[in-house]
Amino acid sequence: MAVDVDALYRKYGPMVIRRCRHLLGCEEQAIDAAQDTFVKVLRYENKLDCRAPSSLLFRIATNVCLNMIRARAKRPVPTDIELMENLAVSRSHEDKILASQVLDNIFRGEQPRTREIAVYYYVDNMTLEEVAAAVGLSVSGVRKRLRGLGNRVQERKEAFL
Repeated sequence: MAVDVDALYRKYGPMVIRRCRHLLGCEEQAIDAAQDTFVKVLRYENKLDCRAPSSLLFRIATNVCLNMIRARAKRPVPTDIELMENLAVSRSHEDKILASQVLDNIFRGEQPRTREIAVYYYVDNMTLEEVAAAVGLSVSGVRKRLRGLGNRVQERKEAFL
């Protein structure tokens, strides 16, 4: 017997998104996981036993999320330098918008001088001495700003993962 996926989505979609949000901790990933859940239902609609649809959807959503978490753990996270270099060479309009959003997230709450230092160092490949001369700080001051930025980015990354 075929499953009315549209009716299931209307009735149980919010529950599936809540479950995914709880497991993944990220709204965007939760929505992707919820969509994947219903895609699986569509793919196997003729094989599913839907006498208890909420339990079925809950189990599928949980498995989808756990697979996403496993994949995320296996995927290497780019270093800050790799990330900055990739963003610096973005070519397409979409890449530039994404780069802008990522950079805004990285520099959220940072002083303008710290942003300037990071661009000089990571994007322009200037030495610590050259950066220090350009921004009017000592080399140790530049190093301290970069270390602090790196620590804050790492904290955000860990909170996300």
